[in-house]
Order: sequence, then C-alpha cells, then structure tokens
Amino acid sequence: MLSAMAATGLALSLLATPEAQADVPPGKITVDVVTVNGSGCPAGTAAVAVSDDNTSFTVTYSDYTAQAGSGSTPTQFRKNCQLNLRVHYPQGFTFGIAKADYRGFAHLPRGARGMQRASYYFAGQSATVTSTHNIAAPTSDNWQFTDSTDVAEIVFAPCGAVRHLNVNTEVRAFTNASNQPSFVSMDSTDGSVNTRYQFAWKRC
Repeated sequence: MLSAMAATGLALSLLATPEAQADVPPGKITVDVVTVNGSGCPAGTAAVAVSDDNTSFTVTYSDYTAQAGSGSTPTQFRKNCQLNLRVHYPQGFTFGIAKADYRGFAHLPRGARGMQRASYYFAGQSATVTSTHNIAAPTSDNWQFTDSTDVAEIVFAPCGAVRHLNVNTEVRAFTNASNQPSFVSMDSTDGSVNTRYQFAWKRC
C-alpha cells in the first residue's frame, strides 16, 4: 500500500534507464515517505504515487514558493524540502539515480535573481549528488533544469541492505534595488510540477 505524506508543489518520477529496462523488478514497488521537513513542504502539501510499470514514482507538491521584495518577509526568500523515502522492491535488485529533471515557475524583474538547488543520497552513505542552478532575470516563465550522472558514477544502494533515499531541494528568490516582488516556485501554474528522477536498476 502506497504511503503518502505532506510536502509541496514538486513531482518526482523515477524511470529506468534504457540500458536497464530489462532489469526492472517484477511485482509491485511501493514508496513510503518516512519523514518530510522544510518550509517548502508544510504538512498536507505532498503525496507519493508509484507508476504501474514500476519505472517511476511521483511526489506532487502544492505550496513550494520562495519570494522576496515588497509584500514578503525576510525569511520567505528561501524555501526548502527534505524528503526521506523508503523504496520497497524485490530482493536481488538495487537502484541508483541516473538523471533528475527539475521544473518550476519564476517571476523575476530586471535586477532580481533566483536559484534552485538539489541533492540526493542514501542514508549511511557519504556519496552525494548536489547541483545548483541560477535563474536569470528578467523572466516570468517556466524553468527547467536537468542533472545527469555518468553510468560509471551512479551511486547504488547497497545490495541486501535497507537504505532510505534522502531527497533535498531548495529554491531562493532575490529582489532588485527597487525591491520589486520576485518569486521562484517549485511548481507550475496548475499547481503540479514534475521533478523526474531517472532510476538505474541493476541485479545484485
């Protein structure tokens, strides 16, 4: 049974890499949200769903916006979300993340700027993939960033061990000299954005 918990306007999909499609585990895979923390994912604002073909899961957020300038408070310029996930899959398999797509919306007048940052790692492991992307102004449009990991550098969960997957994301908005309203959202205009994490499955 799929477990869903609160978080915010982001969706994560994990897809098997083309090279590993034949090794996608059989049976039903489930994902439990063990813990969720952060100003970008208050209680009741996220849910997790696993695809029917076991190649992806999606975390949908609905309240993940950093804002700065007139009408905002000093602490609103940065929003973050930390998800601790447990992926249930058959013995004899393990997985890593080969690619991540992040999407959202930004309104940044001239002179303002925005930033998106993300990292993910398995609990108990020091290997962490971290990326930072700047959002240039002026803009009032959707944004998208893609992070890819070379096959030889993919970090896999240890075979035979239960290791939770930690996914940390962050957005920041900075106003301009005129203090005009600026914001960066990890969501789309319809309240749903897909952050796709591409799975790399392999047999142990």
